[in-house]
Amino acid sequence: MSFHEIRFPANLSFGSVGGPERRTDVVTLANGFEERNTPWAHSRRRYDAGVGLRSLDDVEALISFFEARRGKLFGFRWKDWADFKSCAPSLVPGAMDQGLGFGDGVRQEFSLMKTYVSGEQSYVRPVVKPVDGTVRVSVAGDPKALGVEFTVDATAGVVRFKTAPARGAEVRAGFEFDVPVRFDTDAIRISVSSFQAGDVPDVPVVEVRL
Repeated sequence: MSFHEIRFPANLSFGSVGGPERRTDVVTLANGFEERNTPWAHSRRRYDAGVGLRSLDDVEALISFFEARRGKLFGFRWKDWADFKSCAPSLVPGAMDQGLGFGDGVRQEFSLMKTYVSGEQSYVRPVVKPVDGTVRVSVAGDPKALGVEFTVDATAGVVRFKTAPARGAEVRAGFEFDVPVRFDTDAIRISVSSFQAGDVPDVPVVEVRL
């Protein structure tokens, strides 16, 4: 898939409108009961990049970014200001935030993920675009992972250990992350006069599967 490892200007995404969406098929039976199903294992994020524009300089920056991505053609990184950490928004990501799995003495690669919990239910979201330099890893409860050598593939969201964690050793991590997205339009229409009057353009952005 064509993807550019560049983040949409964070100052422009701040104030944007958007969030997760799901697809649920609902069939109402003759007796009034419902059957609900979904073809999606994971939610998909949608945003409106136009809402964050505050000046004509912002518009110029948006157009430059849009043209460089060739409209819908190339994906890019997006900072979701409402959900970009492995922890609560008010906290700093730590090495114990999210469980990635348990070692077996052989496995050397662990994919980053974030678990959302409400009551007894949970949802595990794959994280494929961590922010480079923000990933912290712990092994077997050691938040500093002393003596453990690992690398992080920030383009795929994978932690690779030089030596596989021992059997039963829990691997956890904390991080900041971006959402892989693309523009959901091949045209941006802006009226300078209406923009100055407070009318912002519609610039849809949608998450892509990688």
